[in-house]
Amino acid sequence: MKQTESLKTIVYNSILNGIIQDEYKPGQILNEKELVEKYKVSKSPVREALISLCGAGVLRNIPRYGYEVVRLTREDIIDILRFRLILESGCLRESFVRIGPSQLERLTRLNRLCCDQQSQDDMWTHWKHNRDFHLQLISYANNSYASQELARSMDILNRAYAQFYWDKWNTTVISTDMKSHEKLLEALKNQDIEQAVKCLEMDLADFGC
Repeated sequence: MKQTESLKTIVYNSILNGIIQDEYKPGQILNEKELVEKYKVSKSPVREALISLCGAGVLRNIPRYGYEVVRLTREDIIDILRFRLILESGCLRESFVRIGPSQLERLTRLNRLCCDQQSQDDMWTHWKHNRDFHLQLISYANNSYASQELARSMDILNRAYAQFYWDKWNTTVISTDMKSHEKLLEALKNQDIEQAVKCLEMDLADFGC
């Protein structure tokens, strides 16, 4: 059972990374037989991985045909960004009084990782650090459900931006992103909640369509 589960996880992550890295295109049909041959495993872990990806909304099962890579729309991105603003700003208002020097130091360290050379050279490294920054910020609200929903939303956005901006991201985007983080941290340091929420809104707007 552990071996099967391990193979399922390997196939699951490989397909998901293939979508993010533009190996599998939106609307492309994935064939179970071809995947079995590609990963050199039995049908069981491939099928289980495909079913899990369908459950996560990454693929769509088309009976007797295959599994379609779900195409995300610009409207999807806008809706998720609006949801994130409501979620993150609400949690920020609730946790604001608990964000002190130690919490700000942790956020500052994460922001530095977003700015380091590796992040500037690799957009996916930058995305990971950016994700960590926002998840750390929302964690101060002490609401595990909110943190889980933010993680899920950012995972979907990861796929969406890969679909729309695979060849368009550059260091200018990263620089703009980091300026929003720095202004947000400054507002938190000054205990200005309204400015902090405004900076959070600006940060999310940087990723607009």
